[in-house]
Amino acid sequence: MSEERAEIRQCALTLLARREHSSHELLQKLKTRGYTAAAVSPVLQELQHAGLQSDQRYTEDYIRSRVERGYGPLRIAMELRQRGVAEEQISDCMETCDVNWVERITAVRSKKFGPAVPANYPAIMKQSGFLKYRGFSADLIRKLFRQGIDD
Repeated sequence: MSEERAEIRQCALTLLARREHSSHELLQKLKTRGYTAAAVSPVLQELQHAGLQSDQRYTEDYIRSRVERGYGPLRIAMELRQRGVAEEQISDCMETCDVNWVERITAVRSKKFGPAVPANYPAIMKQSGFLKYRGFSADLIRKLFRQGIDD
């Protein structure tokens, strides 16, 4: 193994020891440290084959952590796209993740605004805006407020 390749591998392993990274993130971070994409790509493939770097694992961990912090599916998917994760990977992981989005949106709304669902339009719009910013779809938001009114 060449000296540069060993250096790239060590740098990538140091980054992966801190937290999981997508292959795109690793490539970008290694490029900012002065390595070329042509030199980094074979090392990344080697790390993937060895099971040390996995976009699948990164995506699942990222989704789990963002769900725990109160973010919805639209925002999580957007953030993953920005981090260079493939659209197919995102949709596969979002489908297989075991998240009840109705429960999550209810918990997020209750934590911010309290247990009582508002009955007046301005309060509903304020809460809807917050939930939309958090990444919940308009359908989920409508479902939440219809449930609260029907209860």
